[in-house]
Amino acid sequence: MTRQSPLLSHPGAVDGGGADAGVASHYGDPFREQRLLADGQAVVDLSQRGVVTVSGPDRLSWLNTLSSQLLLGLQPGRSSETLLLTMQGRIEYWAHVVDDGATTWLITEGGEAGPLTEWLDRMRFMLQVEVADVTHQWTVLGSTRMLPELGEDAVVWEDPWPTVAPGGYAYSDVTDAEHPGRERSWFEYVVPRAKLEEVVASTGLALAGSLAAEALRIAAWRPRAGFETDEKTIPHELDLMRTAVHLSKGCYKGQETIARVHNLGHPPRRLAFLDLDGSQHTLPAAGSAVISDGRTVGRVSSVAHHHEMGPIALAVLKRSVDATADLLVQDGEESYAAAQEVIVAPDAGQVVGRATGFLRKPR
Repeated sequence: MTRQSPLLSHPGAVDGGGADAGVASHYGDPFREQRLLADGQAVVDLSQRGVVTVSGPDRLSWLNTLSSQLLLGLQPGRSSETLLLTMQGRIEYWAHVVDDGATTWLITEGGEAGPLTEWLDRMRFMLQVEVADVTHQWTVLGSTRMLPELGEDAVVWEDPWPTVAPGGYAYSDVTDAEHPGRERSWFEYVVPRAKLEEVVASTGLALAGSLAAEALRIAAWRPRAGFETDEKTIPHELDLMRTAVHLSKGCYKGQETIARVHNLGHPPRRLAFLDLDGSQHTLPAAGSAVISDGRTVGRVSSVAHHHEMGPIALAVLKRSVDATADLLVQDGEESYAAAQEVIVAPDAGQVVGRATGFLRKPR
């Protein structure tokens, strides 16, 4: 059931749709909101997100055995992200992770909190852990900067993207310094749902809608669960090896596929950034076909109108698509010319035996 945020009562608020239903897509001026958010002068209502807590003395060691990231020894206040995979290495759940010293907080897409809680609860066995879906009590607020006015004890997740985490690996030929994600810092604050309006007022900042946050995310090449993912997605395809996978940690479900594709194979698909033709007054819908030489070679996964770059998108393409090819996005009768920028390199993977190469090594 979609929860309606109390911030939808603010003047000009327009309800979002799909995964962002229940929060404002904008408050009357999307481009102004986007500029304010980019400058750290606005916050975003993320009440559509889910919040799951894991408590107990075994919480980190237990989560470490289940997921793709090294969480054992995660220090209070340090942020991470992790994936729960199928035996085939496909992404089943994806969570933003922060521990406060007593509780591990998992921030998910809204529809994932309940199923993730049930999944984790089945895995507890005799360990000293307690899992709870606390979405009805806690909500999330987004910002591009630290908000010290919320207090030192606030639960805050800092997006590690695009830094290559220890044990991670970058599948892009763009250097860390050149990565567009460097232009976007991102923080998610877990706050009491009943006090959301009070918390927003305490920041003294303007409100920006989900459209603003999405535009900045897409420009940063940052994939999102449920948008860039489907039932077949493996982490390599989205460059998630840099932030969500530790290549030398202990065993977990799906690890064999992760290692095999990374060391010996190539991911079948790759994430790309699309710079869309801005001559039209519309945007293609997410899910629109990406065409090359008359063939469908992928799908648009996220799309936005950026306040500086114009219409932009992320797309998941077949690995074999020429990285220099001009593409066409087809949405019904409308066509949009698209120039691609490589996020995941076509020859990503097959690290064993690679004499030289541009892919970042584990740290």
